[in-house]
Amino acid sequence: MDDDAEIIAEFLVESHENLDQLDRDLVELERQPGSRELLSSIFRTIHTIKGTSGFLAFNRLEALTHVGENLLSKLRDGEMEMTGPVTEPLLSMVDTVRALLGSVEATGTDTAAGVDVDAVVAALRAVLEGGAAVWEEPADAPGIAEPVTTPEVDLPEAEVTEVELGDGDGPPRLLGEILIERGVVTDAEIAEALAEQKTPADDDGEPRRGVVDSSVRVDVELLDSLVQLVGELVLTRNQVMQRTENVDDIELVRAAQRLDLVASELQEGIMKTRMQPIGQVWSKMPRIVRDLAVQLGREVNLEMEGHETELDRSLLEALKGPLTHLVRNALDHGIEQPADRVAAGKAAAGRLLLRSFHESGQVVVEISDDGKGIDPDLIARVAIERGLITRDQAARMETREIVNLIFRPGFSTATEVTNVSGRGVGMDVVRTNIERIGGTVDMQSQVGIGTTCRVRIPLTLAIIPALVIGEGEETYAIPQANLVELVRLEADDLAGSVEELAGAPLLRLRGHLLPLVSMAEVLGRARPAFESLTIVVVQADDLRFGICVDEVHDTQEIVVKPIGRQLKALPTYAGATIMGDGRVALILDVPGIAHAHAMAQNPRSDAAKATGEAESTALLVLEVGGGSRAALPLREVSRLEEFSVDRIERSGSAEAVQYRDGILPLVRLAPAIGLVESVRDDDQVSVVVHESGTSRIGIVIDRVLDVIDVTVVCSDVGRRAGVLGSAVIGDRVTDLVDLDAVVALSGAGA
Repeated sequence: MDDDAEIIAEFLVESHENLDQLDRDLVELERQPGSRELLSSIFRTIHTIKGTSGFLAFNRLEALTHVGENLLSKLRDGEMEMTGPVTEPLLSMVDTVRALLGSVEATGTDTAAGVDVDAVVAALRAVLEGGAAVWEEPADAPGIAEPVTTPEVDLPEAEVTEVELGDGDGPPRLLGEILIERGVVTDAEIAEALAEQKTPADDDGEPRRGVVDSSVRVDVELLDSLVQLVGELVLTRNQVMQRTENVDDIELVRAAQRLDLVASELQEGIMKTRMQPIGQVWSKMPRIVRDLAVQLGREVNLEMEGHETELDRSLLEALKGPLTHLVRNALDHGIEQPADRVAAGKAAAGRLLLRSFHESGQVVVEISDDGKGIDPDLIARVAIERGLITRDQAARMETREIVNLIFRPGFSTATEVTNVSGRGVGMDVVRTNIERIGGTVDMQSQVGIGTTCRVRIPLTLAIIPALVIGEGEETYAIPQANLVELVRLEADDLAGSVEELAGAPLLRLRGHLLPLVSMAEVLGRARPAFESLTIVVVQADDLRFGICVDEVHDTQEIVVKPIGRQLKALPTYAGATIMGDGRVALILDVPGIAHAHAMAQNPRSDAAKATGEAESTALLVLEVGGGSRAALPLREVSRLEEFSVDRIERSGSAEAVQYRDGILPLVRLAPAIGLVESVRDDDQVSVVVHESGTSRIGIVIDRVLDVIDVTVVCSDVGRRAGVLGSAVIGDRVTDLVDLDAVVALSGAGA
């Protein structure tokens, strides 16, 4: 259904409900002619129909209700009295409005020829002008004459009564055949008569419902109660299914399977009743954007895509506040003044895009602008000044992590407080409210190009599919929306698949290095020795990592229950559920685990700070050039990647790979710093990804040896193009790479 059809359908449903009430009010008004309450109610109803009719270009309906509104206005203001001659044309107006609405439903227009609007309008005007009029019902007034549903065939009565439908010996003959044989009617007349008498029952067995009959208004509290009951039914279904797994009673098993099917279909139907389009939230955005643009002196073109994307009503309500704040933030901090945009080579009017879509069982909402972007250097400087992070932590953080510092409580880059921003309150509340409903929020930005805020939320919080796992003697559930795959490694496979970097385990999976998090560590216990591994690979935003668990049971639909306030502060759990055996299982919060464990940063040495010693530097120690050692500052490393050799492509003498919807130029470190590149038979290459501003390059190395936090004493030994000098690191002389020189010499970052 397109937008116009949807609006018209809502208009028809609401108008028919109002007209039914209007009939009752008008009859009651005859008994209480001086009731201001009834007159006001009738006036508002007609006024609403008139306004919407004009908006939808139903001109006849608008003209009729406009005259009726004028008459009702005089009655309401006491200029006229409600008498019989006044009531009759008003009731006829209601009937005519109902007939016009039927025309709109049937044809999409209010131009049906069978409805005489002019006569009713003339009668209403006569009452208005004369104060009273003798009312005569129009001959074709709606609701007076019944519609003709049978064809008119001129048949002499005698002829009809003498028709024999059978001669007693042969099969009975159809009336139409006999009429045609006697020349009373023709074949064409019979066909036309049958076509006019055809009803919907001839096609589907059921009469077609109109727009009004196809919808019903239900109290939200009743829907919430039904959802809770369905949740309890699903829990009971799970228990019954578990109890009948090893039962020999075939009839009981069949009944349990039938219960499973019915419960699933009932659950799906009930959930659909709570689903509403996100366009209900977006409908207010044009006015918000317009008013704020005027206030801030901006020019903004608002675009909205995917307004039909549906999600649970409760989530829709919780999303209104965060989305509004993100839109205000995009205008205040993102889109520049028109003069500044023109000076930067952009159009004077900024572009703000609201986009939503379904992805992996979740709803993704994006707020994008083509403004000035977020400067990570400014964010880092402000965060350090406000004590949110240390300089050492900032040096270790990726650009994306720095940008997402804007969600920290108390953070603001505004130099003065206004009624729009500057108080350091808002973005942290946005993240808190979104995470409260099981969602995540992430900010991506490029200086001078724009910013995109991506919000991910589940379709519903009531019942979700989940993977049930076991750790020790306890059972846990992982939402299927976060699940990527399951990996099982036996003892023989561990040596070649699991590595350690700075004491943290990594899984080499199809050429990619994934951080591993032990479920035991998540629960606060020591990491066990890996003999064999069962790994649940999960995704939180753009971070993919593996959770090592004892057992994997099965997947099932679980009913989400809120956890107590004592556990809400823990980043590990998103809720709880009741399993088929009656035991409680906690639902894991995958984004929370990612932030607390998979993305944990190594803290700066407190001993060095206390003694006032020189600050140590985190270095990534590499093997390059067939056994030589080199080191890079860890803060210059965005990530480590493994690429298959056949992915490397050439453009002239330059090498590159396709990477994250773009091109990643490659620099081989050994020849760049004057070493002979080693000859390797591996089908994979190890690459250190370095980002600087909007540019990104990949540095090809032999392998990563370690991450060491040391105080570097650089000597001039070995100093050359691409090398600052050397230092003793881990009892070995190590070249200290001048990364800027390497990039400049290669030309890859230009």
